[in-house]
Amino acid sequence: MDTQINFKQSSEDYLRIEQAILYLENHFKEQPSLEEVAANIGLSEYHFQRVFTRWAGVSPKRFLQFLTKEGAKDLLSRSENLLDTTHQVGLSSLGRLHDLFVTTEAVTPGEYKSRGEGVTIRYGIHLTPFGKCLIGLTEHGICHLGFVQTSEGDAIDNIVAEWKEAQMIEDYRSTAELVEPIFHLRYNTRIKPLALHLRGTNFQIKVWEALLRLPAASEPTTEALD
Repeated sequence: MDTQINFKQSSEDYLRIEQAILYLENHFKEQPSLEEVAANIGLSEYHFQRVFTRWAGVSPKRFLQFLTKEGAKDLLSRSENLLDTTHQVGLSSLGRLHDLFVTTEAVTPGEYKSRGEGVTIRYGIHLTPFGKCLIGLTEHGICHLGFVQTSEGDAIDNIVAEWKEAQMIEDYRSTAELVEPIFHLRYNTRIKPLALHLRGTNFQIKVWEALLRLPAASEPTTEALD
């Protein structure tokens, strides 16, 4: 009986979080609060925060930031200016757009819009527990993290295509020191958090962020999505 109850609860939670994710995807430009999203799926803020984080691997706030950043990238790729982009994704100022990009992409919004013009990216290919990966690094942090799927040359072509105007410098030594804090959970968590550029489906993003943030996990809070 207990197993049946737990299965039913898990199934209900899964469907609720699926509904919450769809709501956030459809309403991220309105920057909904935690209370608004929780009410939409019939849960209290505290319970919603805990269930969402458990199922999605990231907090609702982090997921909203990802959606906002992806929406802004799409607008900038279509030649929208920075101020209009800021307003269209529901942010209150250019400063918030700037902070969002530097934290999640390791470039400013202007640098992203110009495809890296004036930016220097140092890159290197390294062995990890999951195979070879290519790491790209700007002065702000990690701007590219991708696995070698076919060949090292193809992996390099991918980062060059992504940042067409940037200056590319192969610098194995600079990127090698990042492998340990990214992939090894016992690494000293007191260092400054890494800024990572994660590319993939929504599910892949959630899995990656969950894995990379395990060492710094903390108890959920009921903070608003702001």
